[in-house]
Amino acid sequence: MPVSPEFREFLADLLRPLGSVGIRRMFGGAGIFYGKAMFGLIARDTLFMKVDDSNRADYRDEGAKQFTYESPSGKLVEFGYFELPERLLDEPDELLRWARKSVDAALTAERAKSSRKPRRSGSAKRKPAR
Repeated sequence: MPVSPEFREFLADLLRPLGSVGIRRMFGGAGIFYGKAMFGLIARDTLFMKVDDSNRADYRDEGAKQFTYESPSGKLVEFGYFELPERLLDEPDELLRWARKSVDAALTAERAKSSRKPRRSGSAKRKPAR
């Protein structure tokens, strides 16, 4: 899933108006983050954006494909990311509207994930190790 430096820089320029966006290499591809929330995924020079119930229909209406990969066991694994319609790469204002929806989806998922984590109390006493 290599990502060319040119495509990575092209996307960074397009997404710059969103503000605090970072692109980090991961698993041979790259993740696109807004703060700590990953809202985009680049694989094989293809951009996939985070979806949830608020924007999934937009992608399905465009015939976008969901990001999947085959695990070492041969199982097909699906992620909550869909391929950004290629036409949006030539329509920066509309791309930003779609990207903002994906940022919102990622932030919502991040909040839900952090609210499920058990919180440790600083005053709780630990049992001594045996």
